[in-house]
Amino acid sequence: MDNDSYFGRPAAGMPSVASTAAATPRPGTPSDSAGRNPFSDGVESQASHRSSGHGNNGNPFASPSASRPASSFDSASALGRFDGGQRYFHSRRVRKGEVEKPWTKSVDPKEKWVTILPIIGIVIGLAISGFLVWDGIRSVVKHKYCPVLEETWSNGINDNVWQKEVQVNGFGNGEFEQTTGGDSNVFIENGNLVIKATPQDDALMQKDYKIDLLKDGTCTSTEPTSCIAYTNITAGNASIVPPVLSGRIHTRKGASIKYGRIEVTAKLPVGDWLWPAIWMMPVDSVYGAWPQSGEIDIMESRGNNYTYPQGGNNIMSSALHWGPNPANDAWWRTNVKRQALHTTYAAGFNTYGLEWSQKYLFTYVNSRLLQVLYVNFDSPMWQRGNFPPQDSNGTRLEDNWGKTGRKQTPFDQEFYLILNLAVGGTNGWFEDNVNGKPWLDASPNARKDFWQAKDRWLPTWTQPQLEVSKVMMWKQCDGDEDN
Repeated sequence: MDNDSYFGRPAAGMPSVASTAAATPRPGTPSDSAGRNPFSDGVESQASHRSSGHGNNGNPFASPSASRPASSFDSASALGRFDGGQRYFHSRRVRKGEVEKPWTKSVDPKEKWVTILPIIGIVIGLAISGFLVWDGIRSVVKHKYCPVLEETWSNGINDNVWQKEVQVNGFGNGEFEQTTGGDSNVFIENGNLVIKATPQDDALMQKDYKIDLLKDGTCTSTEPTSCIAYTNITAGNASIVPPVLSGRIHTRKGASIKYGRIEVTAKLPVGDWLWPAIWMMPVDSVYGAWPQSGEIDIMESRGNNYTYPQGGNNIMSSALHWGPNPANDAWWRTNVKRQALHTTYAAGFNTYGLEWSQKYLFTYVNSRLLQVLYVNFDSPMWQRGNFPPQDSNGTRLEDNWGKTGRKQTPFDQEFYLILNLAVGGTNGWFEDNVNGKPWLDASPNARKDFWQAKDRWLPTWTQPQLEVSKVMMWKQCDGDEDN
């Protein structure tokens, strides 16, 4: 094939298609001697059809006008022309009547099940969900409760019910706060109880200084280590007095329950290394020292933000502490966390609840249906703990709970309520080397290291307080509370 025939030019001696089209001019068609539209279908103007070949101004991709029926040149609509001379695309490949119109066809009766079956599935799913919710509510044993305490702080802090604890030793957890008995750290503001953490006077860290709560008679403990603290600069000792002041308040004197319900409505703090808690301890340690007589943690959290790996104030947890000694505390078997949904527990007030009976114990947030920890007393606690026969030092571990014949022991005694805001600690609540923690639990300099990092953590204390708007306590009074 030569070049002329390849590009659509007629071979020598053959008339061009364009010349043939020029032989049948259409009167009134405007001239188009200027450049042509390279994407035209060949129906542009009479001049384009008079072209004697494509030449410099011809469209090499145009359809020859000779391939169009003559009648198509006699109608403006055939050219796609309407008012204003506007042209519209007109396909030559799909002829009239060849386009499929599936919507005009009859529908297969089976196709309706494509819609019906998902609807049936949704209805069945909703029905099952509704039944499970109903069955869950129905299965919870309903007891008769009698009020023990309704505290709204309208008359301030009732000394007949509440007692502020004043100590310096960190309550066995190595906490860094000194709890005070005045109105600086535990007070009523805007109708709410406020437990607030504040930095200690820096001057007390820079000189030899002694805090002696036994001497001034304010200490609520009889143990000297719980009442006396030192800063010892002269001897080069790393010890310092507690670097933070805070508060702890409880109902041991005025309100306790054995089986019943508790609800505490509170807003949690914001600030690194703050440790708020709502929890319970036994009035009398009937089965021995902690944790033999048990501990109930309704709510514990951290003031760190949501980026803290162990969970900041977007996470709360509930736990039971129980075991023959601290080394065999089985809290990890009864510990559950709950995350706030698209918010934090420091953004507003939430109600933290406990329901406790001879058969079960569970905690919840805002609703009994939003349970956190659930423990069913269907087997003895000693058996559930799977404790070893002897301690690491060879001491035999005795089951002091089995003597009662009750499966829920040690959670079968009177417990009282505690509200507090701790700071730091050396018991592992804040894991070493995580998120810039400025101290190590095993270090004798833990308090001092924490204090020397205050330029990092103190700016985060934008809301360094636990606020409590209401406390409700009920006891089970339907005649079987002694079982």
